[in-house]
Amino acid sequence: MKIAVEGCAHGELEKIYESIEFLEKKGGFKVDLLICCGDFQATRNVEDLKSLAAPPKYRELCTFYKYYSGEKTAPVLTIFIGGNHEASNYLQELPYGGWVAPNIYYLGNAGIINVAGIRIGGISGIFKERDYHKGRFEKPPYTEQSKRSVYHIRNLDVFRFKQVNSSIDIFISHDWPRGIHKYGNYHQLLKLKPFFSEDINENKLGSPPCEDLLYLLKPTYWFAAHMHCKFVGIVPHKDDQRVTKFLALDKCLPKRKFLQIISVDHDTEKPIEIKYDLEWLCILHYTNHLISIESSMVYMPGPGCDERWIFTPTEDEQEFILEKMGGDLRVPLNFAPTAPTQDELHSTPKKSRSTAPILNSQTVEFCEKLGIDDPLALLLEKTNSLNYATQTLNNSSPAQDTSENSISASFVDSEV
Repeated sequence: MKIAVEGCAHGELEKIYESIEFLEKKGGFKVDLLICCGDFQATRNVEDLKSLAAPPKYRELCTFYKYYSGEKTAPVLTIFIGGNHEASNYLQELPYGGWVAPNIYYLGNAGIINVAGIRIGGISGIFKERDYHKGRFEKPPYTEQSKRSVYHIRNLDVFRFKQVNSSIDIFISHDWPRGIHKYGNYHQLLKLKPFFSEDINENKLGSPPCEDLLYLLKPTYWFAAHMHCKFVGIVPHKDDQRVTKFLALDKCLPKRKFLQIISVDHDTEKPIEIKYDLEWLCILHYTNHLISIESSMVYMPGPGCDERWIFTPTEDEQEFILEKMGGDLRVPLNFAPTAPTQDELHSTPKKSRSTAPILNSQTVEFCEKLGIDDPLALLLEKTNSLNYATQTLNNSSPAQDTSENSISASFVDSEV
């Protein structure tokens, strides 16, 4: 299978697809799959730009909106993860992944899928220690602070990957794994990015959680972006004969190394389509109780605790989940628009435009089938409960203030 790997997309889908077409004609081959390593910028219309964590002068609509509206169709199956410059309001609708446009699939906050026998995992966002142990508390409309914390990876996502037992062919992150510079041309890297030297000397270049996952999962390939340069490394794994081939690419700009074609063995008898990964579905289901929507610190279970802390699924658990999925692991082609297209937005008065979050039918269907919670739905439920409690307090009569407030206060405590 021919796979095109893209660094930071920054919304330039037309240019990326044009570049792929150029390489196809030049090399006489057909690309089967495109993988984008973050900063995808799935902005459906100009309103989505408000959720993009970037100065206003850098907020450009670019070309994704054409694929969302149906004006254009992605010519190659496209898979991507989130980075630190995203339309987070849209991606937050799809925490477990889903179609953002026909033929363009988001892996979610973290996920594993299968494409023609190739197992692909990925984690969205970047690492910031201050938010790593928090729940997924952000929701639109974002504050300037939550606009950034929303794309910070969380310990739950990393914990879930640490339950994976089966081998992974390709892993995708936006951040580089910490310490990856040791496995490539370190001196050439510093010529390109001399300011990396301080972070390298302090062991701060890259993500510690991604470093953990690199040595634990030992994928055949690891693709990343974020640093806006090309870097290649070979990581040997000491306890066996496996190696990980690391590739980071630049952002989509002229004369930059932002795209590379690789060949990966696949099952030629299987169609090139996306399937859910059964082991990952099991892990999602059996760790659902660990979801938090609070901004306070939350820690994962571990050795010595009085609850289950290893969630690598048993055969019985896998059979149970496969039955819940109706025996069919194909990802349904159920894309449905959840916001106006850019053209539709032009005909909508600004006063009538809503920034309130909505639930995506893809996520609703997936959660109902698998028996798990949508973090955004939990946030909206919490907000509605708080609003109801506040209205109860405000509407109570003076003669009943003490008893009513007491009842309402306990109601709030039980819901939060």
